[in-house]
Amino acid sequence: MATTQALARYWATDHDWRKAEGKLNALPQFTTEIDGVDIHFIHVKSAHENALPLIMTHGWPGSVIELLETVGPLTDPTAHGGSAEDAFDLVLPSVPGYGFSREPTEIGWDPGRVPRAWAQLMHRLGYTRYVAQGGDVGAAVTDAMARQAPEGLVGIHINLLLAGLAIADKLPAESEQERAALDAIATFNTSGRGYFIEQATRPQTIGYALLDSPIALAAWMLDHDTDSYLKISRAFLDGEPSGHLTSESIVDNITLYWLTGTGASAARSYWESGRAQALAAGQAPPEVSIPVGFTTFPGEIFRAPRSWAEKVYPSLSYFNEVDRGGHFAAWEEPELFSSELRAAFGSLR
Repeated sequence: MATTQALARYWATDHDWRKAEGKLNALPQFTTEIDGVDIHFIHVKSAHENALPLIMTHGWPGSVIELLETVGPLTDPTAHGGSAEDAFDLVLPSVPGYGFSREPTEIGWDPGRVPRAWAQLMHRLGYTRYVAQGGDVGAAVTDAMARQAPEGLVGIHINLLLAGLAIADKLPAESEQERAALDAIATFNTSGRGYFIEQATRPQTIGYALLDSPIALAAWMLDHDTDSYLKISRAFLDGEPSGHLTSESIVDNITLYWLTGTGASAARSYWESGRAQALAAGQAPPEVSIPVGFTTFPGEIFRAPRSWAEKVYPSLSYFNEVDRGGHFAAWEEPELFSSELRAAFGSLR
């Protein structure tokens, strides 16, 4: 209650949405219709020659807001400790039903359909060779994209081993690190999946609250995972933000959901994902053959060991464990996150 009350006071008295608008409007933004849905995306081209095109997908309860602080380090690396050879052309789309993208009016926009739209988007932008990245929902989209292997996609990087959750009982459990990861998954499954189960089964029910009350929306979005919640709470109660996971950026993100009325439509993306998984039950997904980069952040829902990443992705080409950051790694530690992408995709330039 203390955290929610502090957030409400901040939102009502101190938050400046115009400042958030300024950050967004400083970037080139576009919409394009793909498969009957208007897709919003940010497109920042690097000033450096031969920049590698990169499409990054946000998660829930995030949005493009969670990725904004990576724009500078990724597109202008020379100003952020990198070299010109590290530059990316950056495409940041909003998942259908999130933020400025329209919500679908038909069933079928699951994590397998979104990457087909992303491939079409990259084709429209003229990119014939590119890489992709994602965490949270974005990890599901990016994983599916790699398995679909659209023409032009040459590698991916993810920071949540979602594909490992479905086969956790088949993953190695010999080392202390492996057993700790299994314990973390068990904890999440028993006490941390409430939001997931509700959105995957009854998104409309919670959706009424998310569209009716800004405090209901905020409270629902805050309690995503234990590490993120504790960091958010410290930001509001103790004035100690974890990296860029600040009171301002947290409320910027919540406000984006509120103003666009996308609380329910974003929740429905989990229902779509659950429906797609049920329809595909018993069918082995296609293998990933392109290079895969993976970074384990210590505050993640579970810290995936290298053995697990290799089991899920036999084509693993980069793996690293870093010393800070959590589930919303790009949001919390944008500089470190960007350096990981430079390293992961360095061999693909």
